[in-house]
Amino acid sequence: MRAIPRSSRFANGGVSFWFRETGLPERRAPLPGTADYDVCVVGAGYTGLWTAYYLKKEQPDLRVAVVEREFAGFGASGRNGGWLSAEFAGSRERYAQSHGKAAMVALQRAMMDTVTEVVSVAEAEGVDADVVRGGMRLVATNAAQRQRLAEDIEYLQEWGYWPDDIHLLDGEREPRLSVSGAVACAYSPHAARVQPAKLVTGLARVVEDLGVAVFEGTEVEEIRPRRGAARPAVVTAHGTVYADHVVRATEGFTSTLRGQRRDWQPVNSSMIVTEPVPAELWEKIGWEGRELLGDTAHSHVYAQRTADDRIAIGGRGVPHRFGSAQEEEGATQPQAIAELWRALTRMFPDVADVPVEHAWSGVLGVPRDWRPTVHLDAETGLGWAGGYAGSGVAASNLAGRTLRDLVLRRETDLTRLPWVGHRDRGWEPEPLRWVGTQVIHGLYRSADRRESRTEDKAHTSRLAGIATRISGR
Repeated sequence: MRAIPRSSRFANGGVSFWFRETGLPERRAPLPGTADYDVCVVGAGYTGLWTAYYLKKEQPDLRVAVVEREFAGFGASGRNGGWLSAEFAGSRERYAQSHGKAAMVALQRAMMDTVTEVVSVAEAEGVDADVVRGGMRLVATNAAQRQRLAEDIEYLQEWGYWPDDIHLLDGEREPRLSVSGAVACAYSPHAARVQPAKLVTGLARVVEDLGVAVFEGTEVEEIRPRRGAARPAVVTAHGTVYADHVVRATEGFTSTLRGQRRDWQPVNSSMIVTEPVPAELWEKIGWEGRELLGDTAHSHVYAQRTADDRIAIGGRGVPHRFGSAQEEEGATQPQAIAELWRALTRMFPDVADVPVEHAWSGVLGVPRDWRPTVHLDAETGLGWAGGYAGSGVAASNLAGRTLRDLVLRRETDLTRLPWVGHRDRGWEPEPLRWVGTQVIHGLYRSADRRESRTEDKAHTSRLAGIATRISGR
């Protein structure tokens, strides 16, 4: 394998390229001491900030605080691929078992509406996050992927997508995007490109302007439920916040909290970004619509054309470290960088000489059954949302609006969606969790290799089926 071309400005980690582009934000002051609020949100990522935003917009006199260990957007909210899409993780059949098929269809339609909601709020609030609503393309590069893509479209059209919401493209009539080896391509209009750090820092500014108290550099040691007359509390080294409701919005960092180590598995996702691609190469590639771009491999990747004409591409790389260890500054492993560069140059061979300028990683939260959830326990006063398994840019907004209604004790269409109140068993203890993840990842990668070598066989590798059954997806 040829050496990966690296920019003279190459960096690995440093949170993310998105924050390198904007500059790390100036830290807000930590919690000054013991305090009292109506609602305390733990975590200043998308979920926490959207929850605070909608609560304060709906009831301006509500006293809302957000407590964050690092700074707003330090986690996945400032490191993701910038995919604002209607994709939703989790088995639709399992949600339908408890709430009926119509409820699951309503959840999918709500995710589509959420793309419009985020774009509209960003515009209305003056948040410049390089948003382009160009939709999403999914490409297949071998016979097995082509069949799987067609089957996925047929499946989704039974669960809330209508033909206009996702369909195969006619390559002769659509805007050009030249992916090497593509044999089929699907399109959905329900997606937009965003610059993640700009979105989360802009949202943090907006909630502060609304009167929400945002405390950074404040590590939470414990979240206490309501016990008798004692109100729910968030315990930190700087003091304790008492509130009527405490909302945990910690996603991939949930396992660091006391008593919740096995609730959601922190899964690592890695990204690389090139230097700006020369104009003559864009003439060959196309991508004028700046759609989101993904493939249909089992170890899939996701990509965007950035505002300054780079290609950013991400994937799971090394998905799980033993004991759920995390590289908090965002450094990613050489293996993950190499895999992403190979995926990039398979899709766009012409950019093989364009240097990679930055690599980074982050963690997202994955429940054992891969089903995201929103919940508020009226008895304990504790609420939470997350487990988005990679669809959090949009799902976090829908969760924030739903938590608003739950906190304000309103029965709405959002509170009746089937992910509300869902509970799941925890993950297996180590070393079973680490071994299982390695086996699943290896099976999916082997399945991809087999499918790429058997162009005449249009079926999904059996290895992928085994991995899916083991994972419980």
